[in-house]
Amino acid sequence: MENSEPTEQVEQGKNERNSGPIIIFIVTFILVAIALWQFSGGKTEKRPMDSSELLKDEPVKEITQPEQKAAEVIEQVELAHIEPEVVEPTIEELVVEPVVTLPVLDESDSLMQAKLPELTWRNELLSLLITEDIIRRFVVFTDNFAQGLLAYEHSPFSQPKMKFSVDEETVDAEGNKGVWQWNTQNSKRFDLYVDLLRSVDSTTLVNMYFEVKPLIDEAYSELGYEEDFTYTLQDAVTRVLDMELSKSSMALTRTSVMYKYQDPQLEALADSDKLLLRIGKENLLIVKSILLEINEKLTKKLEEKIK
Repeated sequence: MENSEPTEQVEQGKNERNSGPIIIFIVTFILVAIALWQFSGGKTEKRPMDSSELLKDEPVKEITQPEQKAAEVIEQVELAHIEPEVVEPTIEELVVEPVVTLPVLDESDSLMQAKLPELTWRNELLSLLITEDIIRRFVVFTDNFAQGLLAYEHSPFSQPKMKFSVDEETVDAEGNKGVWQWNTQNSKRFDLYVDLLRSVDSTTLVNMYFEVKPLIDEAYSELGYEEDFTYTLQDAVTRVLDMELSKSSMALTRTSVMYKYQDPQLEALADSDKLLLRIGKENLLIVKSILLEINEKLTKKLEEKIK
């Protein structure tokens, strides 16, 4: 019993001597590990993956350098703000008109005959026009009409097939014989001509006028004029627009083979104005509205040419 305690102390001392190197080795290993961790900048290296781990479903991400990624982002932003270049037409491109080669005046009928169907959707009514020396007829008749005259031999239209007629002879309010009432059927003779005018496209007509205007000016100069024919054309249109509707009965008298208006004021009218009376009130109103539209477009086009 006395020897038991010393024995335990001896064994305990041995254990302490045996565990001493182990403790020193563990401490040294820990210090070395800490030093290596600090030397590597605090980064831990991933262990290599074997082939079994590479076959997993997770997709492999491409490693992109920060500088390259930033450059790509800047490039995308710059491209997004680049606006496409808009090329605007120059002034020369806006005002350029196709050049039309015109024939000489004496050979212009073929050109006009080809262009006339473009004016109207009632091509069957073009038979009312005289297609010989078209431009000269138009110029001469318009010039005379603007002055209140009728140049029938230069009319661009054929004569109505329906003949002029009057009602039976009657007695006027004063008991005088030799008075005939105006036959309203006389105005019907001009219905087809008004229908032709109504079917014409005004814009196409005005454009065609300025297209062949050099030939028109040449025909006008043959009459001894130097001014622009367009003003004469507008004078003729204005004469129609200013024409007042008749308020009288338009009764007729005849002292010879020719009939005359019984009303002195009507008989004193210019020949062109009498023609407007004969086409009738309804037709005259239609013609006025059509010529008003044509005159507005003619004036606008003329102003553009002057600019």
